[in-house]
This record gives sequence, structure tokens and C-alpha cells, in this order.
Amino acid sequence: MKKLLLVAALFVAAPAYAGDMPRYNNPQVYRNLFNWTGFYAGAHGGWGWGDSSGGDLSGYALGAQIGYNYQMVSGLTFGAETDITFSGIDGAAAGGVFTADYIGTLRARIGYAFDRVLLYGTGGLAYAGGDLRVGGLSNDQTHYGYAIGLGIEGMITSNVSARLEYLYTDFGSRTYQTVGGPVGVGFNSSLLRAGVNYRF
Repeated sequence: MKKLLLVAALFVAAPAYAGDMPRYNNPQVYRNLFNWTGFYAGAHGGWGWGDSSGGDLSGYALGAQIGYNYQMVSGLTFGAETDITFSGIDGAAAGGVFTADYIGTLRARIGYAFDRVLLYGTGGLAYAGGDLRVGGLSNDQTHYGYAIGLGIEGMITSNVSARLEYLYTDFGSRTYQTVGGPVGVGFNSSLLRAGVNYRF
């Protein structure tokens, strides 16, 4: 009888004891099926427009980019990207024709991943090659400034993604030599670009 009472007491006490035992949480897992962490490279194309010393600029934009993303468990995603865009963005400026031959950037990115879709903002340094033609003669200068923008990117497969991005760049004035003497030219541009990336 004593043994029976002892066994019964153990059954009663076991749940209470188990409740006092330390509980180990399951390891964290990604909420998303797709993960954006890793290196990528790709190409883009689109249209650019802007202003140079009071004159309107516009033209095509074609280029390439390479970067790296790191996605946290929460979906918050950090990254860095550099790109180069060759353009036909040009227009009247300073008594001649100004052309932005290329625009390059080095930017940080921060965004949030909703499984296959990544929304992000971006900003950083920018540089550009300008060409001013006046009276049949041209002069080239390198401009420096900043870039800010935002975009949306979606995974087509686990390795291939497509994006739509808007990027605004603003560059300081540079002195160009012309047949009429030196002139200062600065410019800004807006780039609307569609692109494709391959993730390694």
C-alpha cells in the first residue's frame, strides 16, 4: 500500500516539477522562404533626365552593377552596391551642348524582405564624366556628388531577380575651358532603371 501511495505521489508531483525545469527555445529560423544574403551582379537600362546650368537634359542610360546583401532573421536587409551607367543624357548648357557620358555610384542599401520581394532605400557617393562642346571644341571634366534613391526587387528564381529603381544624383560645378573662356557647369540627374541580377 505504501508503494502504491508513493507512485501516486510521484505522478502528482511530476507535472509541477516539469514546470520548474528550464525551457529551451527553438533556434531562430528565417520567416522567409527566400534569402537575399550573398553577392550579385547584373545589368540595367532606362532613361535619365535632369538639369545643367538652367538647361534641360535627357537621354538613355545603360550599365551594370555589382553588390552584396545581408538579410537578418527579421527580414531587415543591409547591402552595398557599386554601378556604372553609360548615358546619352545631354542638352543645351553654357552656350553649347553638355553631355553626361557616364554616371557611377558607390552606395549603401537598407530594406526589408517580404519573402520574394525586397523594398529598399539607397544612398552614397556619385561621380560622373561631363563633356561640354562649344563652337566645335569640347572639354571633359569629372564631377563628384551624391546619390539617393529607392527601389523594389523581386526574385524570379533563387538565383535571378529583377528590379525597378529610381536614383537621383546631384553634382557640384566644374570649370570647363571653352573658346569663349572658362565657364562653370554643374548638373543633376534622375535615373529610372530596370535591371536584372544574378545571385551567386
